[in-house]
Amino acid sequence: MKNIKLKVLLIEDDAIEVMKLKRAISKLELEHELVEAKNGEEALNILKKDHIIPDIIFLDLNMPKINGLEFLKILKEDEVLQYIPTIILTTSNNRKDVLSCYSTGVAGYIIKPLKYDDYVKKIKFTLDYWAMNELIKA
Repeated sequence: MKNIKLKVLLIEDDAIEVMKLKRAISKLELEHELVEAKNGEEALNILKKDHIIPDIIFLDLNMPKINGLEFLKILKEDEVLQYIPTIILTTSNNRKDVLSCYSTGVAGYIIKPLKYDDYVKKIKFTLDYWAMNELIKA
């Protein structure tokens, strides 16, 4: 099976979490392109001004300026950007957060595990799935 190279937008304000995802992608020897945004406001600028349309978005919930849920609502109201699969990558297992995200149209909700090896497995499964999936190019 041919490896599909994905363009991944990571919206995360914690530098350690950004490094962790980069390290996981590197460890898995995946050649996906990672674009980073520190918050929802920066991500919207990347999407609208830089015209970078990622294949998938990993989105943290707890961020300054525009939090994850607010960003998701803005994204889903945009007639082009609404089709980008958005996966919540968070430490929150709050049922209200999970329900709010799914009712807003999130493609997945992943709780960051404490063990690094478990984190790498979750990232691998997620990226493998979206690499196989028929992605809509808006």
